[in-house]
Amino acid sequence: MTRTRGSTTPSGAWRAWSVVFEKLPLLGGQTVLDLGCGSGEVAAELVARGARVIGIDLSAEQVSVARERGLPNAEFHAANLRTLRELRLPPADGLWSSFSAAYFTDLRATLAAWRDALRPGGWIAVTEIDDLFGHEPLGERARALLAAYARDALAAGRYDFHSGRKLRAALERAGFTVTAEMTLPDGELAFDGAAAPEVLASWRARLERMQLLRAFCGDEYDVVRDELLACLANAEHRSLACVRCCVAAREG
Repeated sequence: MTRTRGSTTPSGAWRAWSVVFEKLPLLGGQTVLDLGCGSGEVAAELVARGARVIGIDLSAEQVSVARERGLPNAEFHAANLRTLRELRLPPADGLWSSFSAAYFTDLRATLAAWRDALRPGGWIAVTEIDDLFGHEPLGERARALLAAYARDALAAGRYDFHSGRKLRAALERAGFTVTAEMTLPDGELAFDGAAAPEVLASWRARLERMQLLRAFCGDEYDVVRDELLACLANAEHRSLACVRCCVAAREG
């Protein structure tokens, strides 16, 4: 994920990507597609490990920021992740996707399309949050509104707040063999205890960007936002959310 507006901390500082890299083949000389590359934080990690990276993101603004990094052996494209074929890319050795899969509620079909971008035997690493709003202690009304919003987002095909738990099954149905499945530690999205100030700033910025959540909650939005932030700041805070990752190989 990219740096969150309102926070001076790159979000990669909160991630456990090293755990995932340990499950991948040696990246030297490999061509890796970074789908949902954002501002290029993970692309920089992949390049540092010797990969040639092709980053793709729907946001032209984020792609511009990624290009400004001036990474060697990396190129970035603004494109829809559903239509990779239109880029006419050669088959890649690997495919990385972090926090992008949840936007595709037809996850099996999307992964099947991504499979076509890999050479036979190529690998895929997909990371996603499960139950983003799953935090305690949270008031009953705020919890109910957030759960209702998550159901609405799924029904409308916008976002699946529980995609993390679905990764393995979706990959297997899409023609992959899962070689590793992990729950990753995460200092921003899935932690216990009181959030650090920079984490709270990141969450506040995230919630302010969620205009559809604001519209869904109506006059209750401010209360829901403030209750969730207070929950995260509580010394007794407990996360029900988790960050899930699956590494798999393309069959055939």
